[in-house]
Amino acid sequence: MLLQLSAAELGQLIIARAGSAHLPLTEQLINKHHEIKGQKATQGDIASWDNSIPVVVRALLDCGLDEVEVLVEVDLPHTNSAVDLVLCGQHPGTGTNSYLAIELKQVRRATIDARCPIAVDLGFGDGKNKLHPVRQVQRYCEYMVRYLRHLRDGSAHLMGVALLHNARDADVEALFDLPESEHGFLYTLDDLHRFRRVLTSRFVATSGRQAAFALRESRRAPLLKVTDVARQRSVIGGGLTLLDEQYVAFDRITRHLEKTAPRTSLDVGLFYDADNAHRPPPESGGKRVYILRGGPGSGKSAVALELQRALGLKGREAVLASGSRAYTETLREIMLSTAREGQVSNKRRSANRLYQYFNNFAKTPPDSIDVLICDEAHRMRRSSTYRWTPKELRDDDRPQAAEVIRAAKVLIFLLDDHQSIRPDEVGTARYLKELAEANGCQVEVSDLEGTFRAGGSKLYQQWVQRLLGLGVSDPLAWHSDGRMTLTVADSPEQMERFIRERDLEGATARITAGFCWPWNNPNGERLVDDVHIGDWRRPWNVKPQHSVPNAPKSHLWSTDALGIGQIGCVYTAQTFEYDWNGVIIGPDLLFRHGKFTVARSASRDPAFRGPIDDSTVDRCVRNAYHVLLTRGVIGTMVYAVDPATHNELRRLIPGAIGMQHYDGAQPKLTAEGSQLPPAYSRRQR
Repeated sequence: MLLQLSAAELGQLIIARAGSAHLPLTEQLINKHHEIKGQKATQGDIASWDNSIPVVVRALLDCGLDEVEVLVEVDLPHTNSAVDLVLCGQHPGTGTNSYLAIELKQVRRATIDARCPIAVDLGFGDGKNKLHPVRQVQRYCEYMVRYLRHLRDGSAHLMGVALLHNARDADVEALFDLPESEHGFLYTLDDLHRFRRVLTSRFVATSGRQAAFALRESRRAPLLKVTDVARQRSVIGGGLTLLDEQYVAFDRITRHLEKTAPRTSLDVGLFYDADNAHRPPPESGGKRVYILRGGPGSGKSAVALELQRALGLKGREAVLASGSRAYTETLREIMLSTAREGQVSNKRRSANRLYQYFNNFAKTPPDSIDVLICDEAHRMRRSSTYRWTPKELRDDDRPQAAEVIRAAKVLIFLLDDHQSIRPDEVGTARYLKELAEANGCQVEVSDLEGTFRAGGSKLYQQWVQRLLGLGVSDPLAWHSDGRMTLTVADSPEQMERFIRERDLEGATARITAGFCWPWNNPNGERLVDDVHIGDWRRPWNVKPQHSVPNAPKSHLWSTDALGIGQIGCVYTAQTFEYDWNGVIIGPDLLFRHGKFTVARSASRDPAFRGPIDDSTVDRCVRNAYHVLLTRGVIGTMVYAVDPATHNELRRLIPGAIGMQHYDGAQPKLTAEGSQLPPAYSRRQR
């Protein structure tokens, strides 16, 4: 949140001053934005603060609601999305806390995408459709209710509105076709009198400070991780609250499937609706392929799982494929865990059919799968041929993606261009688009720009990409935006102690490392301590083909409590997330002359053996650390084996793991505060 003031206090800040380019309120918000988020406010933000917020403040003052508290730019928990304004006060009927979430739009005209009723051109001139303002605020409200306990306990009530204060009804008429709800009403310049009636129906003329405090201090429910979503869906049929670009993509795809479903008496349950049988015929053209591109934590897997769930509710089976063994086997095991007595075999067959690998489709008949969702599509390989492929099935020239495209009627690829980690992984948005179009498909590419990981810190994602040289800019020092905790550990022992303490507190916590140590088979029933740094030694996670007592199988390493005893590799960690993320940067990534360089000779990854060119190895190593550094939901700590690299991390990252007292108890490692002198630590041992 950028600012909290009463309507009366804001009223003093929206009076223009001679010679000033902006209102006093806007100048204050510009400074707050830079202070909190570490970057300059956009012109769109500044224009909204100058032109939109005063409309709401004047409406409150006109209604005599001077003491209603106004929260500006209220962050949604765990995301980088924010509600423009949240008004806080007391409800006139019940006397309980009352809240009004407001999305402000300066648009004057808006048109609906003919293909999707919730995708809207708001006239920004960037060629990108946005989520319908009403649906946007509806989803924001639903998300707040899901994650803020105070809004669910019955002592508070939340309403949402989208306010297009520059637009006339006639110029945005199509927007009114979307059904409104308590969490989403639409008001325009023609409706300002109605908007004022909303204010008087929601608030009384008393202080809203207590309501604002209760909302700010509301206990935040933990973010649902990928495995939580899959488990909840399997057990109780629960879905996700998709936001912004996520929801536009989801709705666009499901509507296309509704429109193109066959309409015969045999298709009841597959989006067939006898009452709408007079609708226009299905869209003509080639097979439809959707490509959803997004960074770590942008919700790609959430969209994939929600699509599969929603299609299943409509009676339409969607297969979810991946190139990740850990991801696929985890989803299968979650589904298997719901089997009733005597139904285990049937449930296992269903799980194996619904969750598959990219290399499972070489012999699949054309168009035999209704919908094929390819999550982690950046792991799509050049071909499905591998060392155990029978000779008669080997075809090194047939792209794996072509097999996948041929197998299904509708394809959905979800990917991150910076997460391919093997030399033969070629799944970029450009590659898949060109291949699909060469096979006669209609292709749509959408970007998921939000982030649900790293505390919703977009700044952290950008910082990691700059650090690793995945963008056009050089590395820069970390400046916290208050969302993500980033610290440096001085030793692997210190990192492990911190991670284990977070685990004992009930958080999920893991350590991963670059592939710079051998990965031996178990010694009987014991893992080998392959990862060694000085006197510190720990084993890798269990290899996929092995089982070891008191250690989880490889695909359960990130979710089984016993996984904290091993060091995870990139192949095990990819796709998953945990609250606290420890990352050991091995000697394959060295900071020299102001940037990271890849030392190929230090890598022990068998994928780099043979005639693999250096540029490919460079890409894979950087992408691997990009994956490792973006698994944390709450915080990430790093340690580099190379002293010069570690010193550079110390220079770039202010945070350190500190020793703090708690009520006279033994010192405890925390991620806050400066580290105490070594002598102090020695006295406490």
